[in-house]
Amino acid sequence: MSAQWKQRREAGARWAIAAICWIGRHGGRAVARAVLYPASLYFVLRRREERRDSRAYLTRVLGRPAGWREVFRHIHTFSQTILDRVFLLSEDMRRFDVRIEGLDALHRQIDRGRGVLLFGSHLGSFEVLRVLSRQRPDVPIRVLLDRGHSASLTSLLDALNPEIAATVIDAGQDGPSIMLAIQDAAAQGAMIALLVDRTQPGDPFGTASFLGAPARFPTAPWLVASVLKIPVMLAFGLYRGGNRYDLVFEPFSDGIDLPRRERAAALPALIRRYAARLEHRVRSAPYNWFNFYDFWEHGDDSVERSEPAPRGAPPGDGAVRAAAVLGGGAAGRD
Repeated sequence: MSAQWKQRREAGARWAIAAICWIGRHGGRAVARAVLYPASLYFVLRRREERRDSRAYLTRVLGRPAGWREVFRHIHTFSQTILDRVFLLSEDMRRFDVRIEGLDALHRQIDRGRGVLLFGSHLGSFEVLRVLSRQRPDVPIRVLLDRGHSASLTSLLDALNPEIAATVIDAGQDGPSIMLAIQDAAAQGAMIALLVDRTQPGDPFGTASFLGAPARFPTAPWLVASVLKIPVMLAFGLYRGGNRYDLVFEPFSDGIDLPRRERAAALPALIRRYAARLEHRVRSAPYNWFNFYDFWEHGDDSVERSEPAPRGAPPGDGAVRAAAVLGGGAAGRD
């Protein structure tokens, strides 16, 4: 499962992505959205693996066999959120109706001045978090992502707003550098956003029941949180059609503590709790799930497993070891 998403070729040629971005910026969102219909159809017809995995996922979440129309809707929803990144990263928020839930709880954590970890996923749009810059312009947002994955799309989106691009913490760098950047951001009271629903070979992982079958989730984010001991909020940017998004924040922990003697039991419990909340949100917005690979490929009857730290990971400090894993791909952008 983890190897699949890293090995899949980038979804869409650079010229096609650039063309849609250009149309969006110069022709407007309505014109660009019209172009997405043939583009999505082309993707569905040409990308056999993603088409297969979309159908398998939709069959699981909908509880019935998914047909061609459902697969097209799934791919088209993904393409709509990609287009909207053009405007969200350009900070053109006037085009969108973003309804925010849980903002008061987020403000309470921010006001503690210790920094906040925002744990997201490949569900909906993570870029819609940028509306927070209007709510709390005094609080920086740092996003951890792997710039090397989907490099063409990432470079094009970064060009839209170099200032936002400069705030990204690159998950492709070495573990100690990642951990230092996260610690510095926390010391500044920043919101630190990362995606916590993907692992890759060699990563420590835990398994939890997700949509009816065991699935792997990375342990590294939880280990980082346990070292920083700062609040953890779950964040979901759900696309609801048209220009509507729901930005939802859920309090998860005021500060995670994982003493070594209790870690074997406490860490799987955290992952199960997170998986349950993610499943709840996936069921509320099934076409927003943008993991286009077999998420359950390595699932088995066990729901509590782990692998040793990857070979060559720095010894000693648990946060550095965890950050080394994050550098391998616990966060990323489609």
